[in-house]
Amino acid sequence: MVCVDGEIRYVTGPRAVADAARDLRSLREVRALVASAVQRRHCSVSMLARELEQGPAQGSRLLRAALEEVADGVRSIAEGDFRTLLRRGRLPMPMFNARLYDDADLVAIVDAWWPEVGVAAEVDSREWHLSPQDWEATMRRHTALTSRGIRVLHFSPGQIRKEPDRVLADIASALAAGPSRAPLAIRAVPAAS
Repeated sequence: MVCVDGEIRYVTGPRAVADAARDLRSLREVRALVASAVQRRHCSVSMLARELEQGPAQGSRLLRAALEEVADGVRSIAEGDFRTLLRRGRLPMPMFNARLYDDADLVAIVDAWWPEVGVAAEVDSREWHLSPQDWEATMRRHTALTSRGIRVLHFSPGQIRKEPDRVLADIASALAAGPSRAPLAIRAVPAAS
């Protein structure tokens, strides 16, 4: 939608994101653009979906793919790469960025959550875990999760790209072991879009 304010013409946030996405050539770039716009609350997934429906179809393939990921809860390039790997490996899709609760208490928000088997996966990049305070917060989260019986797997973005078969094997092994345990008293709430 083009807006006019006197002599100034401009577009809305969703339109700007959609137009910029149509000019990009890689899913990773479009994924970063869409995830950033949603995370920073410049627009919502539903606003982007409406813009996609109303805008030109030509050049929108990557935007459609990125929007589908964000609607599923993916919030970063690394998480998008992780989701792509899971699909390629034909593993069950988790809930992305699910909020895990023990009764009414928020335990943590995890990058990936398989509720049926009590397995969480975290995509941990140095960028977000390098400072001593960030590392300590990560360790507290890990302890809070494991103390409630949740199996937590940690992967770096580099491992996802360079060791995909090993990452898939580790996840498959954890998922296979899950049904042998009693169900966990954890409630999961999907990521807000």
